[in-house]
Amino acid sequence: MVINHGTYKFYRNEEDTLAVVTMKSLLESGVHFGHQVKRWDPRMKKYIFAERNGIHIIDLQKTIQAIKDAYDAVRKTVAGGKTVLFVGTKKQAQQAIQKEAERCGMFYVNNRWLGGMLTNFVTIKKSLLRLKKLEKMEIDGTFENLTKKEIAALGKERIKLQKNLGGIKEMKELPGILFIIDTRMEAIAVAEAQRQGIPIVAVVDTNCNPDGINYPIPGNDDAIRAITLFTQIIANAVIEADNEVGLRIIETLGDEEEEAGGVMPDASLREEDQEIDIASYSTAVTDEPHKEEPAMAPTEEISQIHVDIDKVYGEE
Repeated sequence: MVINHGTYKFYRNEEDTLAVVTMKSLLESGVHFGHQVKRWDPRMKKYIFAERNGIHIIDLQKTIQAIKDAYDAVRKTVAGGKTVLFVGTKKQAQQAIQKEAERCGMFYVNNRWLGGMLTNFVTIKKSLLRLKKLEKMEIDGTFENLTKKEIAALGKERIKLQKNLGGIKEMKELPGILFIIDTRMEAIAVAEAQRQGIPIVAVVDTNCNPDGINYPIPGNDDAIRAITLFTQIIANAVIEADNEVGLRIIETLGDEEEEAGGVMPDASLREEDQEIDIASYSTAVTDEPHKEEPAMAPTEEISQIHVDIDKVYGEE
């Protein structure tokens, strides 16, 4: 089966357990570039393939395997009815985090991580209610009875809350899993998720500590193209899980109709069930047969990566 999500194409086998992105896409996005050798974290040693001109090169074979594990973890979490929180507050990640989180209908934090966002969620919910109240006041005409100074003060408060909490405005409970770009910069988010027992999927560069991360994805966490690629992959996992849930609902309704003799009385269906559009759940899955990519022996694949890297850096 072939599933198309935007620019990248994912192949899934008959058991529906494999999700991959091509080695070419990773190389083109610069995922294999690590930091300078002097800035590395020794705990990342197992993910490093080589060193070129004082820069560590990440082993893309391990990156691909990590992507598969993270993809399936996110897909299963969403299929189980839980949510994903996208986190990336560095400038290179802000736009991609917001765009992809909105595309898959999940929550995000892309401006600033407020301390206690997970460990003190009760207080955060009060701020979310305040934000909703200010938005309602602006619409229902309450501002018309206030002075210009009061309106300006409330407007500033609303903008500040929207900037920091707009991405989680509708989040009513803790997320089922976190996706993080740059664990060093988001150290507080990592610590809070670990304390709450929430699984973490994170992109870890050669200067990061992968310990304590449930699904570390070794890769470049500074390049915009690399960040966008990783974020798209996680968003695609969410979309695929939603499609699976939708197809499951359709199949269940079909079985109920058959049991009822082919026609189901309107009274036995809820209003929202009667309005389900079957076509909307089938657009992401095509009927094309699964196309096997030619298998490459591990040694040949490593050699190929070596060749591609040498094209960029030049032979030593």
